[in-house]
Amino acid sequence: MLEDILFIRERHREAAAAIVKEIIKRKNKDKFIVAISGESGSGKSELTHVVAKELFNKGLKVKPIHIDNFYNTHPLERQDYRKEHGVEDVVGPGEYLWDDINKTVDDFYNNRKSTMPCVDLVTQDIDMLTTDFNGVEVLVADGLYAINIEGVDLRVFIELTYHETKKAQSDRGKEKTDELRFRVLECEHRAVLRLKPKADLFVNMDYQVVPA
Repeated sequence: MLEDILFIRERHREAAAAIVKEIIKRKNKDKFIVAISGESGSGKSELTHVVAKELFNKGLKVKPIHIDNFYNTHPLERQDYRKEHGVEDVVGPGEYLWDDINKTVDDFYNNRKSTMPCVDLVTQDIDMLTTDFNGVEVLVADGLYAINIEGVDLRVFIELTYHETKKAQSDRGKEKTDELRFRVLECEHRAVLRLKPKADLFVNMDYQVVPA
């Protein structure tokens, strides 16, 4: 996302180092996908940034993508859509454009140029970003429901919930923290938790990386 605010701390660097070590150990093919899921404010963007940077520093051609850009509603219309259709009925993986996400993954596997949405967090505009996946070896995808992507080689699940990360959400200022927002967060909490059994690695409450 454009204009995203990252708060990279030592815990992100330490967790990223452990994840990178696991990627290097498992990478036995030309194209490798890592997915990082967790609730709002859990550090997905920070962890993705550091993992991608460390892989790049090790000589791998890597590309991070944020699949929370792939919502089926415009950011400025999403709140009204959720109110109209019922927060508890619509919030979850069904809000993603999975066909577009799968197309991006297919472009990665086939070394094609790919055009994908990128939300500008200042203006809330949806810009279109074109990436050339030719020669890219590792795709690092983060998002609430990222580990639900088909064909992922390493799935990382951050166990922190929105209850522990309320301050991080407020500091990042992505959305108003009103009653509707906390209803959304509770629905996301339940939806993300259902994906936990798919994980290969957990980043636990102490931000230590442990096997699932």
